[in-house]
Amino acid sequence: MSTEQQVTAPAEPPRTVAVPGAVLAVTGPPAGSDQLPPALFVHGLGGSTDNWTELMAELADVVSGEAVDLPGFGWSEPPLDGDLSLSGHVRAVIGYLEASGRGPVHVFGNSLGGAVAVRLAALRPDLVRSLTLISPALPELPPQRTAWPTGLLAVPGMPALLQRAQRSAPDAEQATDRLLRLVYGDAPGVPAERRARAVAEYRRRAQLPHALQALVGSARGIVSAYTQRGEQSLWRQAEQVRVPVLLVYGLKDKLVSYRSARRACGAFADARLLVLPDSGHVAMMEHPEQVARAARELLARS
Repeated sequence: MSTEQQVTAPAEPPRTVAVPGAVLAVTGPPAGSDQLPPALFVHGLGGSTDNWTELMAELADVVSGEAVDLPGFGWSEPPLDGDLSLSGHVRAVIGYLEASGRGPVHVFGNSLGGAVAVRLAALRPDLVRSLTLISPALPELPPQRTAWPTGLLAVPGMPALLQRAQRSAPDAEQATDRLLRLVYGDAPGVPAERRARAVAEYRRRAQLPHALQALVGSARGIVSAYTQRGEQSLWRQAEQVRVPVLLVYGLKDKLVSYRSARRACGAFADARLLVLPDSGHVAMMEHPEQVARAARELLARS
């Protein structure tokens, strides 16, 4: 499928699935709708299932793909216990895979979703066939300077500051443009239809009382995970993963430095690497064809 092809947003909210402690929104064909291998797509901080629309379309002939909104994001309600830690998100994904009976699945994760995927594969290898990790949020100390604002979300008192800032913030189009410039390597090149969807989602999320807390709480969860040691260390858990892994990094990524690719390649037992010179933090949205080509090679070997 050409990246010039129009991709339309869902006309209505995705279906919901109750799991222990949360109600998750899920898009994609229901389990058992075809005979293709199952796949699950997990978005990053502040993202949603819509982040995977282009890549899921590219891979529709090789996997039966579903995308899940993590608790508090997209169309999913916040977790009942308020746990927005990395492990809390992992528990929600495990709950969905157990409830749906789709495991083991090919897991695709971006940023926060990449960290979720790594911990999932380490703790529940029975649920995972392969990992495709796009700019995964693995501990990088010190982080590159352009990632500092995201880390500052975890600072106490930041929610109140952000709420005051939102009241005097520019309109949705300007705020969305700043976000696109942060996550894309070439923000001016974002298709108009994709940009319009991002603006509409920004407006919808701005009206939700839990949206800011989900963002801040999950940012704190990432920072906390970066500091964990021992068996809970994400790098230690990466070393426990035995399924094939595809690592995708963009040279223009402002949030996850491509320099961490070297350590990641050494941590996973069976890893291959795709580096996209013109891509930012969301390669699956910016360069879905190249990511799909590499993913197909991984799936063929899995």
